[in-house]
Amino acid sequence: MKFIRFGDAGQEQPGIQDENGKNLDCSSFGEDWNEHFFTSDGLNRLKDWLASQKESLPEVPANARIGSPIARPSKIICIGLNYLKHAKEAGMEVPTIPIVFMKATSSLSGPFDPILIPKNSEKSDWEVELAVIIGKRTKYVSKEEAMDHVLGYAVHNDVSERDFQLNHGGQWVKGKSADSFAPIGPVLVTKDEIPDPHNLRLWLKLNGKMLQDSNTSDLIFDIPTIIEHLSQYMTLLPGDIISTGTPSGVGMGLNPPTYLQKGDVIELGIEGLGEARQVAMEDPEG
Repeated sequence: MKFIRFGDAGQEQPGIQDENGKNLDCSSFGEDWNEHFFTSDGLNRLKDWLASQKESLPEVPANARIGSPIARPSKIICIGLNYLKHAKEAGMEVPTIPIVFMKATSSLSGPFDPILIPKNSEKSDWEVELAVIIGKRTKYVSKEEAMDHVLGYAVHNDVSERDFQLNHGGQWVKGKSADSFAPIGPVLVTKDEIPDPHNLRLWLKLNGKMLQDSNTSDLIFDIPTIIEHLSQYMTLLPGDIISTGTPSGVGMGLNPPTYLQKGDVIELGIEGLGEARQVAMEDPEG
């Protein structure tokens, strides 16, 4: 199944994308795609409901805004330096245990929303990543059981302000959490539709030029290892997002380094999970 959410920011309605690529309005189901929905066997309840209701569902208007396919999760957790070439281009040692940092949930945005360059930003950067969405409460889980706790996958652009991240003291979260810095989607694809999440092409273009083009087979730490590791330190809840790292080709690693400017167009996608597009603009509140 492919989940979507549509409508104005903060007022999104739930929907699905059918096998023909049509976006269907599921607001009559009466629930949003959030922690409560997934905790209460929502996936199976929705499947039962669709069996009788799907043919009568209205199509989402073509001009409707597409939001994050999941309502604000309890956590957005990211894994740093999880592709070998990216670690090298960043000039950092290849990690022997997962590097973990967080993004504020207020950074969540839609896959076609603008990226807002923060006030005083000098080095806003892009990072295409495979996002893993947790499907049930997860604590002290083993690698062997970890995939049973996965709901599905989505495209994530882990937008990062490198000066804030590396030069403002404290943790990386400072450079990761600005408004619009976590565009997710366009769809959340359930795991049954992705036979091997460790063999997916992921790519990103800046103004039409391909800068990132890799495969999730190059992950240093695979998804079960990441989930096992995280679940030792925190309880993962349904709807939580785990972003698994970015391959080489980010702006910080280019020669010379290149960062987002007003009007830049980012296009990105992952095999089987759709494509997103964002335009950089100055934060109107800056």
